[in-house]
Amino acid sequence: MGTCIICGTPVDGRICDSHEEDVVFEFRGNKPSQLVPNRFYSGTVDGYADFGLFVDLSSNVTGLLHRSELDQRLESLDLEPGDPVYVQVKNVRDNGDVDLAWSIRQSDREFRGALIQDGTEERDAEPDDEDDDGPGPVTHTPTKKDRGGDDDGESQGNGRSGGTGAETNGSSSRDTTEPSGTETTSTTEPEAEPASETADDSRDEDEGAEPTADRERVDIGSLGDRVGQDVRIEGEVVGARQTGGPTVFELRDETGVVDCAAFIEAGVRAYPSIDVGDIVRLDGQVERRRNEIQVETEALAALEGEEAETVQRRLADALTAEARPETVDTLADHDALEAMTDDLLDIAEALRRSVLESRPVVVRHAATADGYVAGAAVERAVLPLIREEHAASDAQYHYFTRRPLDEPVYDMDAATKDATRMLQDRDRHDEKLPFVLLLGTGSTVESADGLDLLGIYGAERAVVDAAAADPEIADSVETLANPDLAGADAGELSTGALAATLAATVNGDVRDDVAHLPAISYWEDTPEPYADLAADAGYDAERVAELREAVALEAFYQSYQDKRELITDILFSGDDGDLAGHISAQFREKLETELDTASANAESREAGDVPFTVLDADAYAHRYDFPPTSLLADALHRRERDEGTHVTLVYGTDELFLRASEDLDVREVAGDAAEDVTDAGVTAVGVREGRVEFLSGRREAVVDAVVDAVASQVA
Repeated sequence: MGTCIICGTPVDGRICDSHEEDVVFEFRGNKPSQLVPNRFYSGTVDGYADFGLFVDLSSNVTGLLHRSELDQRLESLDLEPGDPVYVQVKNVRDNGDVDLAWSIRQSDREFRGALIQDGTEERDAEPDDEDDDGPGPVTHTPTKKDRGGDDDGESQGNGRSGGTGAETNGSSSRDTTEPSGTETTSTTEPEAEPASETADDSRDEDEGAEPTADRERVDIGSLGDRVGQDVRIEGEVVGARQTGGPTVFELRDETGVVDCAAFIEAGVRAYPSIDVGDIVRLDGQVERRRNEIQVETEALAALEGEEAETVQRRLADALTAEARPETVDTLADHDALEAMTDDLLDIAEALRRSVLESRPVVVRHAATADGYVAGAAVERAVLPLIREEHAASDAQYHYFTRRPLDEPVYDMDAATKDATRMLQDRDRHDEKLPFVLLLGTGSTVESADGLDLLGIYGAERAVVDAAAADPEIADSVETLANPDLAGADAGELSTGALAATLAATVNGDVRDDVAHLPAISYWEDTPEPYADLAADAGYDAERVAELREAVALEAFYQSYQDKRELITDILFSGDDGDLAGHISAQFREKLETELDTASANAESREAGDVPFTVLDADAYAHRYDFPPTSLLADALHRRERDEGTHVTLVYGTDELFLRASEDLDVREVAGDAAEDVTDAGVTAVGVREGRVEFLSGRREAVVDAVVDAVASQVA
């Protein structure tokens, strides 16, 4: 009987069922049957096949990571045989074949603990299990000499029997709390009282040593040039996680963030009084593990009073100076952008400040071509800032998430998913609550409930939308960048163009990278300045169309996933159009086939001198295949409309989409139809995409009522 290394619950082994997926195992067995399904294991790449990747979990056990389990194309994996990877065991077949799944966590630091599975037995890693090439963070056990006491007859470099000392990880045995040439300062009681018997020594056994040496503080940003050196750093603890070995503190100063490993005993929390948000001073040695900078903590203490205030002022001043852009970097002149200057600067500052404060950024956008372009623009700007700020190579996946929205609004379903994730990350990984940015969605009252749910927990929210905004939503977010509410005519401004401007403002280095994106966000009538920007970047009208269509098709498939690498390859790879052209050809074939059928079966109506094209999508379109009904409505409207007023109505089982050559108040249309058909539950849901929902049993009556309501409004 043992105890869970995460929560301390008595278990048969070293991890309880509820925390099994928080731990990565090193497998030292020799039979596939010894593997435990759903567990995460470390492994090494064995080789590639057409259908996937072979991963060695031990010298005798190999599993298959099928290409369908990857979150990117197999060909885009930058992995060579022998490279370390992290996988989840999905299934062990009767014939011994092992099915694997990709782990989004590709670093020990992202798991809360690490254990060894030797056959069917689970155990902690012993000192002899660790070496300088191991995957885990650098660890250090403070010896009694390190804490200023006597060695008490124990072996040099080991403060505890069985502990991991400095010599274990390759460091020389030395007094790690004093600089060369200075007098040792004891952190225990006077010599009259044996160090091993004092209450203070008992405290040090649990917490570790405190800084006593007279060292000069250095910036975290300079640690890459100080590998192997003893350093002192000061800053704010922005993360703390307990692994199966050391406690890892994430420390931020005005120049960057670094992981600091503090080891007292395997799985035991070092410095339990130090928590996220504390201002601290830390002494340690700079090490490089798996090409990541880490600090081997030798002494750590919370600062108080004037010392803490000095550090806090330094951090605050640096944040203010670094986070706030001086001006909005407009890609093209637009009156609406000028009207939104303050709002765009506020959101740009919030994004940059989140990176500097180690606060995760969550971007939510519509699962459309315009939405994906907007999200990709912000992603392109923020990721380099994260890579520059954080030493960890996987930080860009840890601190930035882009999640497309299937629905046209940010409803309670989406908000509940986000709230659940952020609270789990807060409680399980000590993460800060995220900054949530909504692009092309969340600007109407239909999203208020979802936004308010995040607000209850104090998560910062902002909305960027070029159209369809309600003044009431401003009370549900910190910042709302919308031309109409800023008193300007949005005119030809798209959300993609607006987000690209925001991206250039956040990070001026990507201005040229995103210059062609606004043109991609327009299905027709691309403003000349944006078309010129794309042409200057090497994207003519045909290439822009291919990119738009490729993104639109991929937005439909797996619409809830960000497809980060695939979207990046489409929009930014500069592959002379091979990838985008391949996908675009499929887009055109599928859309034209569906559109020809729709046109042949569409009904022409007229109400109040207003011509209508009406299509029953349930009968004359493939309901669950591409294109989605909203995109089919767009394309049908562009094909069928003539000069003057024209309305296209495409309806399905319990929803319809309106497209008109003139502006329509969709809420008013839905309200009038609801009064006419009182038992149909008619509701305007997606105002920005002209979507109305109703009860399927009253479909025909609702369609007739909507036609009459539109004709009355347009006339």
